[in-house]
Amino acid sequence: MAKILYGVHGTLHGHAMRALTIARHFSEHEFLFVTHDRGSAILSPEYPVVEIPGPLTIYKNHRVATLPTLLHTLRQLPTQGARLRKVQELIDAFQPDVALSDYDYLVAQASRQVGLPCLSVDHQHIITFCRHRLPWRYLPPYWQLALVIKWMFSQASQYLVISFFRPPLKPGIRARLAPPILRESVLRRKPGEGGHVLLYQSISPFPGFFEFLQNLGRPVVVYGFHQDRRDGNLRFKQNSEDGFLDDLASCRYVICAGSHTLTSEALYYGKPVLSIPFQGAFEQVLNVLYLERLGYGRGLTSFPPAPDFIAAFEAHLADYRQAIGQGEFLGNDEAYASVGEFIREKGRVSW
Repeated sequence: MAKILYGVHGTLHGHAMRALTIARHFSEHEFLFVTHDRGSAILSPEYPVVEIPGPLTIYKNHRVATLPTLLHTLRQLPTQGARLRKVQELIDAFQPDVALSDYDYLVAQASRQVGLPCLSVDHQHIITFCRHRLPWRYLPPYWQLALVIKWMFSQASQYLVISFFRPPLKPGIRARLAPPILRESVLRRKPGEGGHVLLYQSISPFPGFFEFLQNLGRPVVVYGFHQDRRDGNLRFKQNSEDGFLDDLASCRYVICAGSHTLTSEALYYGKPVLSIPFQGAFEQVLNVLYLERLGYGRGLTSFPPAPDFIAAFEAHLADYRQAIGQGEFLGNDEAYASVGEFIREKGRVSW
């Protein structure tokens, strides 16, 4: 048995769900998590969690709230040293054999300082480790986010990058790419095709959003608002993993932001995706660019859409499904082999 310190970014739920899936698979090992915000809520029911504040991205009205996010980051700077010392004290007390990190700053940085091997398992490093063909208008936000990732989130000793798309690695980059890691509850379900659309929205939407959904002309099952009610063709449901996955596996197509986790789960079930990325969140924009480039769905980056947008999207559902059928969206075995090797060899791996 190995002892593993696991740092997890706390914003939204994708990072914590991936970390939880990995920890459940390696149940023979002992895990201690360092996280905050939603990460704590997801991980603490099953594993010990030490909550230490870390960087947060603040969203409002379907966009990154740039000023509040910047102010939050600046307020954390004076306590950065104290938070790092707290993680170092955890390392001294817990005596981990290795560390894992999912877009985490504190555990990766502290591990580097004390010489503890640390494996980063996340999607965000697809941005800095791979080559991308981008339209000119996306280069400034790409450079901005790449700088943040390099400055704050690139302290690990090894990297495993999870992604539903596989651009080429940049020359000289030592990392492994693997398809998405999917939770076991996703794998237990078989997809079907009902008549409803599934929407997941965890952040307050922009004006006109619900009117857009009401004009789809078909039932829409809505998750993320913690409600249980009907409004015309909209059926709001309370958050439930089983209920959500049942509705995801049986829907006609999915509408969501540019979340890599939900997009990957939808594609695994063969569902076309209409992605509406958070404005100012370049990682989500990049996911949408590849979603369209690979023919898995469409992105909607400005609102409201053209009057014929939905009709055109639905007219190509069969084409999207055919393209999705050629993709690879389950990387559990490949990813677990890499993580298992890292743990077994205590970080002494050649990749």
